[in-house]
Amino acid sequence: MEQEKDTFLYKETFFDRIFRPQVITLENGHTVRRRRSRTPLILLALVLVVFWALRMTGFSLVVIVNRFPKLMDLMKKLFQPNWSFFPKVVGPLVDTIKMSILGTVIGCGCALPVAVLASSNIDRNKIVVSLLRVLLGLIRTLPTLVIALVCALIFSLGTFSGTVAIAIFTFGVVSKMLYESIETIDMGPFEAMEALGANKFQAFWSACVPQILPVYLSHCLYCFEMNVRASAILGYVGAGGLGITINERIGWRDYNSLGMVLLSLFVVVTFIEFFSAYLRKKLS
Repeated sequence: MEQEKDTFLYKETFFDRIFRPQVITLENGHTVRRRRSRTPLILLALVLVVFWALRMTGFSLVVIVNRFPKLMDLMKKLFQPNWSFFPKVVGPLVDTIKMSILGTVIGCGCALPVAVLASSNIDRNKIVVSLLRVLLGLIRTLPTLVIALVCALIFSLGTFSGTVAIAIFTFGVVSKMLYESIETIDMGPFEAMEALGANKFQAFWSACVPQILPVYLSHCLYCFEMNVRASAILGYVGAGGLGITINERIGWRDYNSLGMVLLSLFVVVTFIEFFSAYLRKKLS
């Protein structure tokens, strides 16, 4: 009876549920003690981290509330675009699209052989696989804007630097996603082709490419969507495209013309996303 009373107290007290091992009585009369809950420690750590982040960043809701009217004034100007500025948007917008297309094609084309060499189920050389994966990890660590800044310093200002930056970024992302996809394919046909005397390239082309081609094209389209948005801000570091126009309009506080630039970019990006989604649906 004393054991049942203790069990009842443990079950009914909320403090006991959280901070003490919970006693559960089984049907056979035995009692089982659960491990002490870690919820209080997790909540305490979360509160401390949030408090530390607020102090370090100087975040203040008071500032947001006080500056909210200025935000509304800015949004009002952006949603009243200067339609007469549209002819000046067309050229940089076309440059942005050309940079995205060319950079995506170059990056995706270079990513395919590297992804094959970085796949542990195709390439049995662990040193080569490790080195390529470290290289891809380093490329993905750098944001597109930083890569564009370095390219602008090397290749001078202009759309060429932006195209190279997009190609490098696309190469890192597509290679990573593709070699992970290659490692999940069925290796039975590949091993059968090798057993019949085919070399690795012939076996990969005949047995593996049909399996990874839809995934590869889907990755390429996804990166193209990202590159159109990313290339719009590369002009901030002198890499050409629509970013130069955006930077100029912000510098002149011409928010109505900036609204026209952003509206044009929004229409183009939306169309590309719907078109890419349609193509990916056909590939799946």
